[in-house]
Amino acid sequence: MTFLGNNKSTVSGRYIFLVGIGSFIIAIIFTLFSEIFASKLNNLILSFVFLIIIITINILADLVGTAVTAASHAPFNAKAAKRVKGAPQGLLLIKNADRVANIANDIIGDITTTVSGALGISIVVQIMRVGPRFDQFWLNVLLTALISVLIVTGKAAGKKVSLSHPDEIIFFVGTVLAKIESVTGYNFFQKQKVPKNKQKVGKQ
Repeated sequence: MTFLGNNKSTVSGRYIFLVGIGSFIIAIIFTLFSEIFASKLNNLILSFVFLIIIITINILADLVGTAVTAASHAPFNAKAAKRVKGAPQGLLLIKNADRVANIANDIIGDITTTVSGALGISIVVQIMRVGPRFDQFWLNVLLTALISVLIVTGKAAGKKVSLSHPDEIIFFVGTVLAKIESVTGYNFFQKQKVPKNKQKVGKQ
């Protein structure tokens, strides 16, 4: 992937190691949650709703991961100088574009794709319980194809939007991060509490 907005990599060996461990743990948690959710509730409608949520997360993560590689520093530098809320966070996202894209596109994207496939299998099992006359093989094929179409089509549409409006998307994400920081005091990049006297800085 080419990083249009930031050509300098911030990825280190320690980061790669931590990402590998974190991905493994997150994948287990997501998979267990989806399996328990589908098997315990045993409700086709709720299972499909959860599947759509997982696919939506996949698409949105890809949208952000693509946008951050295409966003420009200049507008964020100008907004940050004017203390516009969300601009400093957006600027940090762009400066760490390779990490953000890796987390969004690779970690979240791959894990949600795997989870959606596992959830699809659980849904097929539920359908077989309700209507045993259905052919399990073709149900698997059709549901897998449906999941693939939704993910691929959604990502294609998302990439068109993210490449057309990268700055707006990252500014929106930065604003969300700023709101989270103001409530929790947690800084996503420095991994430390934001001082009380600085939590109100950046308001328009």
